[in-house]
Amino acid sequence: MKLNIVPAKQGLFWVKQGIRTFWRQPLAFTGLFFLFMAWVSVLSMVPLIGAALALLILPAATLGLMVASEQASLGKFPMPTVLMVAFRAGQQRLKAMLVLGGLYALSFLAVMAVSVLVDGGGFAKVYLANAPITPEVVSSNDFQVAMWLATLLYVPLSMLFWHAPALVHWHGIPPLKSMFFSAIACWKNLGAFAVYFLAWAAVFVAGATVILTVSSAMGGADLTSAVLMPGALLMAAMFFTSVYFSVTDCFDLPMPGSETQA
Repeated sequence: MKLNIVPAKQGLFWVKQGIRTFWRQPLAFTGLFFLFMAWVSVLSMVPLIGAALALLILPAATLGLMVASEQASLGKFPMPTVLMVAFRAGQQRLKAMLVLGGLYALSFLAVMAVSVLVDGGGFAKVYLANAPITPEVVSSNDFQVAMWLATLLYVPLSMLFWHAPALVHWHGIPPLKSMFFSAIACWKNLGAFAVYFLAWAAVFVAGATVILTVSSAMGGADLTSAVLMPGALLMAAMFFTSVYFSVTDCFDLPMPGSETQA
């Protein structure tokens, strides 16, 4: 395994590759992303432990989308079973992925716990328990402070887990080491990741602007509300498609087409 240092402009390339790869197999990626969302949503509805279960499987589900991106880049049609690739990689890899998921769940819940200290749990209830979002709640100073604090704390958390599922799956690196190498890779390539996220922010803003403008002109508020959410999910699917390319540029992975490396 080799860590690569890439120029800042490479972040824009990751975005382009993600969008290009998505449109090679738009039906497959749309279906996979909605299946991914459904999987997380169903688990989150389990009483008491639902949120933790949903967080637990996120690294494995994210890996499935990475493998789907790999397959699509080779001209293949990713099947729904690709989301289960982490569960078909052998007992050792599966155990490591579940440990990684457990560490992610604990870390994320710790971030939410810190936000509870600020607003008494308002933001955490909205994020984890689907509590209703009202103008009064959103406009609350405590809610906004808790939201921005959680966002700030999530940045180092995302650096720890960004590459980790791929390193566990393709290189068999233990969870804690994979998190360490992931954070180092993100830090060493901070410029590229800054460009990457800024470019995606621009894509989301531009996409939302186009959707709002066209739908408002054609059908008013009803059409806008009906189109905006599917459009946002479509762009989110493109974003997850691009994650694979940020990983393959930062680390040397096995030859495309190989799901695991012994």
